[in-house]
Amino acid sequence: MNIRYNYKVGDIVKMKKPHPCGEYNWEITRTGIDFGLKCLKCGRQVMIPRPKFEKGVKAVVSTRQEEN
Repeated sequence: MNIRYNYKVGDIVKMKKPHPCGEYNWEITRTGIDFGLKCLKCGRQVMIPRPKFEKGVKAVVSTRQEEN
């Protein structure tokens, strides 16, 4: 059984490997065929392909609260 999580802009995810600055947590800034991520320690922004992102995610730390 393969369950896919529905990632949203603003979610905080923990990656399996750290950024060179030592941080594991990233904020999602873009979704789609590529994912935009922002390091929560140094602020560096990167774009990575969806398959590489989904393979590298260890956990969803927090989700963005929907405004109604």
